[in-house]
Amino acid sequence: MTENQAVYTHGHQEPVLRSHRSRTAATSAAYLLAHVRAGQALLDVGCGPGTITADLAELVGPGGRVVAVDASPQVLEQAAEYVAGRGLDNVVFEVADVHAVRFEDGEFDVVHAHQVLQHVGDPVAALREMRRVTAPGGVVAARDADYAAMTWYPQLPELDRWQELYRRISRANGGEPDAGRRLLSWARAAGFAQIECSSSTWTYATAEQRAWWGGLWADRILESGIAGAALAKGFASRAELERISAGWRAWAAAEDGWFAVLHGEVLARG
Repeated sequence: MTENQAVYTHGHQEPVLRSHRSRTAATSAAYLLAHVRAGQALLDVGCGPGTITADLAELVGPGGRVVAVDASPQVLEQAAEYVAGRGLDNVVFEVADVHAVRFEDGEFDVVHAHQVLQHVGDPVAALREMRRVTAPGGVVAARDADYAAMTWYPQLPELDRWQELYRRISRANGGEPDAGRRLLSWARAAGFAQIECSSSTWTYATAEQRAWWGGLWADRILESGIAGAALAKGFASRAELERISAGWRAWAAAEDGWFAVLHGEVLARG
């Protein structure tokens, strides 16, 4: 593995994309929205299936433009189909590596990356590249979860093991699962002159929310890049993954079940 390479830990299996398709600009980029205006040029890095991309494209309007990039051609195809279904024609899609994009210096007013920096081999280099393509006065926005800061109740041992296992796999793949708390440090190292920090959470506590979130992770621990890496690297057996999956379903069934995902956020300029 070279300095800038990392394996995308989650993969692009159905349970993963099920999660990603639920994301909107309101739930996943609220800290940025006041800075997105009609007529802007916006780069969406690691766009996934395009749900946030489409919301941002609506905000910049027909007089603006959005370039959405991802490392997966298959996911970009899904994103293009979704955006077209929303009736938007101001978005183009490209396969790209965030460490070295083809765009000109200062080409974009806004560069956005949601849940990206935790998965790259060199997040500082990625932020420097995002800074390079941002126009003077523009903004780079990054938001990442922090796995060690996730918290839940009831405190089931299967979920404790899930957290430990995921963090181990992510680091073995070249990523940093506790990225949220590091965004300020990475942005400072990338040379930004002005950095605004914030945090926000996703919370799952209603019966419907628990069924969705718990069912999602019960499937992901068995059918995703996480499962493949756990088995291939010898970090867990299939039987243990099955126990973790059952633990997620037990959490979802708990009437007092509660889960919170902390995210770090930065708006970086200059």
